[in-house]
Amino acid sequence: MKRIVLGDNLPVLRALPDGLARLVYLDPPFNTGRERRHTQLRTRRDENGDRTGFGGHRYRSETLGTRAYRDAFDDYLGFLTPRLTETRRLLAPDGSLFLHLDAREAHYCKVLLDELFGREAFMNEIVWAYDYGGRTKQRWPAKHDTLFWYARDPGAYVFRYEDIDRIPYLAPGLAGPEKAARGKTPTDVWWLTIVSPTGSEKTGYPTQKPVRLLERIVAVHSDPGDLVLDCFAGSGTTGEAAARLGRDYLLVDDNPEAMRVMARRLAWSEPELVGVDGLDAVPGA
Repeated sequence: MKRIVLGDNLPVLRALPDGLARLVYLDPPFNTGRERRHTQLRTRRDENGDRTGFGGHRYRSETLGTRAYRDAFDDYLGFLTPRLTETRRLLAPDGSLFLHLDAREAHYCKVLLDELFGREAFMNEIVWAYDYGGRTKQRWPAKHDTLFWYARDPGAYVFRYEDIDRIPYLAPGLAGPEKAARGKTPTDVWWLTIVSPTGSEKTGYPTQKPVRLLERIVAVHSDPGDLVLDCFAGSGTTGEAAARLGRDYLLVDDNPEAMRVMARRLAWSEPELVGVDGLDAVPGA
């Protein structure tokens, strides 16, 4: 199955059979209370341009478009609870769930996940640390997200240790030449850059996550041929990682613009596009 569904994820989840997915990744809105906005630019070399780039060269920027959504909920946990309940039901007996959050709601959601899965099902709090963007002078700049990993069964879950990507030692001289050449496995703090604003991976979607982040999760916590579920699919990074690694995917989002982005991005994997409420395709995809 390689499927992208347009619609409210709750009724979609309720219609799916038990134990469908080996891995569930959820990246819901962070409840910042603000409008999340991304402006996509194209730059051209122009000595009279409005910005300076590498080597002091001048460039002129052209706005291609802006995407935005309102990230605010009156009852955030009330919004998440039925969706997390359904995704737990949809996990295979040895499946895993990853919930991706920021510091505003993470501690509340940890308590909720403990209630739904059981405290013994909590496996890791993973910190995704990055170093890009503006820096406030009023407090320590916030440059990390939190991912909670819960196993459906803490005694039996997929963890493909040999498929963990290796990273360089910070002090290779202390590790010895053989270990330094092999690299080390990451800890529960993952230093990965965000999606480059000018890189080929960029889709222009406001909350896009880097494919390397999802590839690490998919490679280690599912087997080839497994189904990976993401019901806040956004730009489709989960589907990109799953398809690259030989997994199936089911992506759900209620934003038609997300559907268009995903359909273009994942066209190479030939997904089925499902439009809820009678829509069979998305114009412009």
